[in-house]
Amino acid sequence: MRVLVIGDGIVGAVTAYRLAAEGAEVLVVDAGHAGQATAAGAGIVWPWPMGKPSLGTEDFWWAAAAQYPVLLRQLAEDGEPDPGYSRVGGITVTEDESGLDGMAAAIRSLRERDPSVGDIETLPVGEPAKRFPVLSNELAGLFVGGAARVDGRVMRDSLLRAAERHGARRIHGEAKLVTALSRVTGVEVNGEVIGAHAIVVAAGAWTATLCQAIGVDVPVQPQRGQIAHLELSGVDTSGWPVIRTTSDHYLLAFPGGKVVAGATRETGSGFDHRQTAAGVHRILADALRVAPGLADAALSEVRIGFRPLSTSGDPTITAPADGLVIATGLGPSGLTLAPLMGTVAADLALGRQNSLASSETR
Repeated sequence: MRVLVIGDGIVGAVTAYRLAAEGAEVLVVDAGHAGQATAAGAGIVWPWPMGKPSLGTEDFWWAAAAQYPVLLRQLAEDGEPDPGYSRVGGITVTEDESGLDGMAAAIRSLRERDPSVGDIETLPVGEPAKRFPVLSNELAGLFVGGAARVDGRVMRDSLLRAAERHGARRIHGEAKLVTALSRVTGVEVNGEVIGAHAIVVAAGAWTATLCQAIGVDVPVQPQRGQIAHLELSGVDTSGWPVIRTTSDHYLLAFPGGKVVAGATRETGSGFDHRQTAAGVHRILADALRVAPGLADAALSEVRIGFRPLSTSGDPTITAPADGLVIATGLGPSGLTLAPLMGTVAADLALGRQNSLASSETR
């Protein structure tokens, strides 16, 4: 069975790997657009639902939490033991300690269902700064041991290499869907029409444009995110936890003195691939407010990505036409939820039902 996967971001990479590992003939087509969300994303992995999830259902998030350990184990077996994932824990920081006990109780209820949530500690004022040394000494926090970070580029590349070991091939070029009667039969890329039994469109924020050409509407729009990459000279940051605030701001560290601060959420941006004065100012101001110790860090890069923002409030994982599967709409949660979405997309491409796919596919 031949399956074409359009898009080599994290969702497309998981899909291709799953399909190839099951013996399908897989071709991955990607246009190389600037602003791929996977390449720009920070990499926080927090897969457990807190209250009503902002995207999708509780069942979807719980299934995603169970999927990451499975994927990591399978990648290791396929020669990718270091796909950029590290369980370093996470701290939600605040200047107001009064809400921490209630937050801790809510997370303990999650741990009753899934022990991988890990240790839970309420941290007094000053303790978060001992674990993430550039933080303000006036912050308290709640530590959750199961939170993780992932380098999206490294994870994507690991998945694609593993897929290639199972026979997958990659093509660079702009894909156009090809139809015959009511069926999607293949794609045209670089002037060549390539037929397939199934096509998975996992092109992130570009998915809507691809599918609109054949009359399929996808409720996704690009949301620009600007994210700052900083470097601290001579500092071992490899074990620092993920830092979340009670707003959308976050910090996370990677080995080599690297700290990521982000990010803007610019709905209505279109595909305007620019860093802006206002965006960079906001990122750095938010970062320095909670982490004044970053003032002397070098600003090495500002990455720009276009999140596939769902306009319906739900991920799009559906098979709306014969031969076509669509997998997108994860917004800022792509690196957390992609292992599940790619697995569901692979199931649909192979003709298997999956209870977590959008209801219109069943």
